[in-house]
Amino acid sequence: MSNLHSFELTATDGKLIRGDRSIGRDRQILFITGFLSKRWGNKSKALAQWCEEKGWGFCCYDVRGFGDSGGTFTDYTLSDWIADARLVLNMMQDGLRLTRPPQALSHPPLHQPDPQARQDVPFSRGPSLSNQAPFPRDTPLPQITIVGNSFGGWIAWMMAQECSAVEKLILIAPAFDAIGVRAREISADRRKRWQDTGWMPWDDDPVHKDWPLSWKWVEESEAYWSRRFDRMRRVKTTLLHGLQDQTIHPRTSWQFVDELLVCDPDFPIELIFKMGDHRLSGPEHLDTFQRLVVDPT
Repeated sequence: MSNLHSFELTATDGKLIRGDRSIGRDRQILFITGFLSKRWGNKSKALAQWCEEKGWGFCCYDVRGFGDSGGTFTDYTLSDWIADARLVLNMMQDGLRLTRPPQALSHPPLHQPDPQARQDVPFSRGPSLSNQAPFPRDTPLPQITIVGNSFGGWIAWMMAQECSAVEKLILIAPAFDAIGVRAREISADRRKRWQDTGWMPWDDDPVHKDWPLSWKWVEESEAYWSRRFDRMRRVKTTLLHGLQDQTIHPRTSWQFVDELLVCDPDFPIELIFKMGDHRLSGPEHLDTFQRLVVDPT
């Protein structure tokens, strides 16, 4: 795509978040990739192409510790990847500027509300990063659609609740509380080893065995999940999930929507099930994906 430009953002630890972006007009689309996935796959390539055809802006990036971004995987946890997403959103809201100065702590302490802080940023007592990279207040904000894939779907949900520039969400097989769910589903012996040693890969298969997760992932995941509906913005949201998904069971999306509508019966949310696995990468899935993205309604 000829209109794409690389960018680098410096995080608080000095490591670089690397990605690609086209400025575009009107609509801005941010793609947040899944766990252990680099930013360029079939979905992001398709998105970039559709955005180029429409003249829209597009952005994708790699989280710290993976892909082209700096840092070592084991140095980061969920709160860091949320901070990465926030920095990228800040950049997109800054218009033509492609970089921002370092801001944000890596692992925030418990904190009290700041009376001088913006009132549209939610306060929480867990690993919230709301005060670390505040959204700019002095310029008009472009309207942003976030497309979150798998683990990126959960991060997208959290970003949309705090960022007023996000007008639409498309969540593909969202992995809500994936690490917390994993900790609850494994055997008691394996869970105890994870707690005792502090480290465990998601699975022992070749894809995951060399990427150990600290127990802090579990603690943060459960803390964020416990506050998933504490303060909601009515962002038009669509969940797309494969019925044969064996990685993130489709019932997680059903349960999420059910719980959400109990909290807010008028929340604008749609749940679409399709025949397919976790990847939803077949031509028929991309056709559905395209309709969800391109249709402005």
